[in-house]
Amino acid sequence: MSNEHTDVKQHILDTGRSIILGKGFSAVGLNEILSTAQVPKGSFYHYFKSKEAFGEALVDGYVADYLAQVDRLLQDDGAPAAERLMRYWRSWMTPADSQSAECNCLVVKLSGEVSDMSEAMRAALLRGTNLIIERLGNCIAQGLADGSLTGTLEAQHTALTLYELWLGAALLTKVRRERSALDAAMAATCSLLKLPQPVSA
Repeated sequence: MSNEHTDVKQHILDTGRSIILGKGFSAVGLNEILSTAQVPKGSFYHYFKSKEAFGEALVDGYVADYLAQVDRLLQDDGAPAAERLMRYWRSWMTPADSQSAECNCLVVKLSGEVSDMSEAMRAALLRGTNLIIERLGNCIAQGLADGSLTGTLEAQHTALTLYELWLGAALLTKVRRERSALDAAMAATCSLLKLPQPVSA
């Protein structure tokens, strides 16, 4: 019974994820999600108190998946911390990396849309982005310790600055439908971290 409950709830979340990623939160009604998931509407409220509660759970699920990916990219595998940090930023540049692209897209898509509409979803997005920035700051601190990053960087502040830069670049990429903003973010990141500039393709 417990497993069945979890499976149906996750199925609703997974279905909603794919639809909302394409259309946004406000434009998608519960009927569309439940019809696609083939779950009776009455059952929805067995798992979620409201669409807002569903949205909060959706964000939390995205963040959990994304943090697991961030941890894989930043994990100490013997590479210098600066290299592991740049591995993370390069993941933003690779559309084929579906988990990264999806979560970056979700945060960009939902931040402006729901922050004024749903306090619970705004708080979930804030919790998630704070955890991402904390991990990036830890990696920057490791880079300063192992010598792969130099200068007088303050680790957490630098992480916040870079994440804000990349999130803005991702938003502009959606507006422009081309990647010049991401290329500029990569160049600015290398400049701030005093790392070699990427070789143009």
